Amino acid sequence: MVNGDRNFQVGDRVQLTDAKGKMHTITLQLNQEWHTHNGWLVHNEVIGTPEGSVVETTGGLKFLAFKPLLTDYVLSMPRGATIVYPKDAAMIVGFADIAPGSKVLEAGVGSGALSISLLRAIGESGSLDSFEKREEFAAVARKNISHYFGEPPKNWSLTIGAVQEAEHVDKYDRVVLDMLAPWECIDMASNVLHPGGVFIAYVATTTQLSQTAEAIKSSQQFTEPESFETIVRGWHHEGLAVRPQHRMIGHTAFLIMARKLAPNTVAPARRRRPSKGAYGTSEAES
Repeated sequence: MVNGDRNFQVGDRVQLTDAKGKMHTITLQLNQEWHTHNGWLVHNEVIGTPEGSVVETTGGLKFLAFKPLLTDYVLSMPRGATIVYPKDAAMIVGFADIAPGSKVLEAGVGSGALSISLLRAIGESGSLDSFEKREEFAAVARKNISHYFGEPPKNWSLTIGAVQEAEHVDKYDRVVLDMLAPWECIDMASNVLHPGGVFIAYVATTTQLSQTAEAIKSSQQFTEPESFETIVRGWHHEGLAVRPQHRMIGHTAFLIMARKLAPNTVAPARRRRPSKGAYGTSEAES
């Protein structure tokens, strides 16, 4: 899937986009044909052409041909579980500062979408240890990741089981969680992270967000947690008619992150007045 030659080769996935913006994906094979309502496209005529070419069916139907971007691949690949959307994966990689050489622990692999982004970010010099409790999800993820890279990456391990119950002998630069109860893994994350390492979790609801935040604070092993969500809104532009699109990718999940403190370190208390009733009636009245 990932290679330096930009010309199409046998085995490449090709994204074909027609004049109306409708996309189709084919995998190139010798002497094969892709049939449409208006003629067929001969694979041999696409093989060897550069990306961004216009290809044409025997009936004159024209398509722009590109190799799918990571976003295209992730949104179209088979799913065993709901994926981490590309907008959130990009934020995780960017805000957690996951870079070549990073040693990352991941839990909650799902269909493998985030794992692909993490593996691309850490490069061959980094490593990714992934945990998934459900074997059927792990099977889908393993297939998606292997198909994307052409083979299972050598710097990736996938373990079936709960990450908090495993015996961890290595230290990590980053811990990335996509699971129902990440607050159950705060002590584990504290134990495996290097000082200065980043903990980041992907949670769907405000209840999960609150519980994770309070667990991080109670542990006293991390900096004050920060949380945010990413909302993407596309824009339509036709001459001077520039307006937001009617459809948008709204809330998918929250991201919450914190950094591991040095041993025996107490962070200065964050000074702010809590909202009235934030911690219940008893605390407000005391």
